[in-house]
Amino acid sequence: MVGIPLIFTVVLAIVAMFLVLWRFRLHPFLAILGVSVVLGIVAGIPLTSIPAVLGAGFSEIFTGIGIVVIFGVLIGSVLEVSGAAVKIANMLIKLVGKRSPTLSFMIMGWIVAIPVYCDSGFVILNPIRKSLVKRTGVSGIATSVGLGTGLYVSHVLVPFTPGPLMASVTLGLADSLPLVMIVAIVVSIPALVGAYFYATYIGRKKKSREDLKVIRDDTVKSYGQLVTKYKKLPNGLLALSPILVPLLLLVLGSVGNVANWTGLGGDAAAFFGRPLIAMFIGLIFAVILLLATKKMKDFNPITESTLKTVGPMLCVTAAGGVLGNVIIHSNVIEFVLANTGAMQGMGLFFPFLLAAIIKTAQGSSTVAILTSAGVMAPLMAVLGLDSVMMSALTLMAIGAGSMFVSHANDSYFWVVAKLSGMSPRHTYLSHTVITFIGGVCCMLGIFIFSLFVG
Repeated sequence: MVGIPLIFTVVLAIVAMFLVLWRFRLHPFLAILGVSVVLGIVAGIPLTSIPAVLGAGFSEIFTGIGIVVIFGVLIGSVLEVSGAAVKIANMLIKLVGKRSPTLSFMIMGWIVAIPVYCDSGFVILNPIRKSLVKRTGVSGIATSVGLGTGLYVSHVLVPFTPGPLMASVTLGLADSLPLVMIVAIVVSIPALVGAYFYATYIGRKKKSREDLKVIRDDTVKSYGQLVTKYKKLPNGLLALSPILVPLLLLVLGSVGNVANWTGLGGDAAAFFGRPLIAMFIGLIFAVILLLATKKMKDFNPITESTLKTVGPMLCVTAAGGVLGNVIIHSNVIEFVLANTGAMQGMGLFFPFLLAAIIKTAQGSSTVAILTSAGVMAPLMAVLGLDSVMMSALTLMAIGAGSMFVSHANDSYFWVVAKLSGMSPRHTYLSHTVITFIGGVCCMLGIFIFSLFVG
């Protein structure tokens, strides 16, 4: 199959994938893999070659990023169990101050969610937020959506988080993670700014059950119980070390590569700057953190839980790799190469819209990121997005799309709603709208940034 019928078939396959994810709630792994098999057959890939094409696309993901993601999620779990996330939050409150609590919680969420899932981050930090709301009388809605958005922006953009990290490898950015993180920080700013102004606005206009004192739990005691549960919080430098050390090593590796270091120093920078080694050393500091907080007995249960969490994500990512490999082995690339005008005209808005549709349809930002990256990977060169910077901006555009919008089919929607004492209506007016604003502002920032660096 060639030409327009092939493109129509690919589009139909992606629409079918949306439908089975959204309407029938089929697991993304099975949905993507099933669509890949059917697409390979219909696209005319020889039947005897399809198993090899599927296997190559699947194994490439595990070879490239599997262990790195396991280490990353394991570090995040250790930060949660050891109380390091709470310690980091307290440090940020002191640093930013209490004069702007919404901004404080937004920044706090953005940093904590770099290694910790946004859902877990909200559960961890919410007692701190509730305590401050009770003591100062600030808006519960404003601080809730401020915290929630800070967590969410980092969750979909920063490659220390599993979704963006795995998508970085899919898009060929495994050796450029420091650059990707710098770009993520830059494009996070417009998302956070837009979200901040809406958070303060909706906080003045609407009241949650928490604001109206309908919720009568002792929030200060809840925070005290949280700290007591950890018995001993680590010191600040130790709490940050599992995050900072890998980042510094990745930067060192990039600097050594750019400066063309040779000899023992160059070899050391190249070795320690590889994502796998950098994350392994970060894990060593996480183990030290457990020892310091006397929670080493929890390490094996944490590891077991991490493997159970990471397995489904890696399988979804690998399924995305299968779909990308099927597209590569069909004639789609040749057709797009001959007709790049229309798609190139969309530029970075194409991956943004792709991720936004997947996110809105099935609810999971991680699935939206991984699926979109799998679809985009074989098209990057023919769309003129294959330079390192444009690949990084493509990843950011996918992240912005996966932020747009969080509603009732997203588990995070209900985490924010239930823990903040907001009704579903108020959650739509606050959380759903703010994720829409954050996604749009982020994409506009990405587009403007691309005009200067593209």
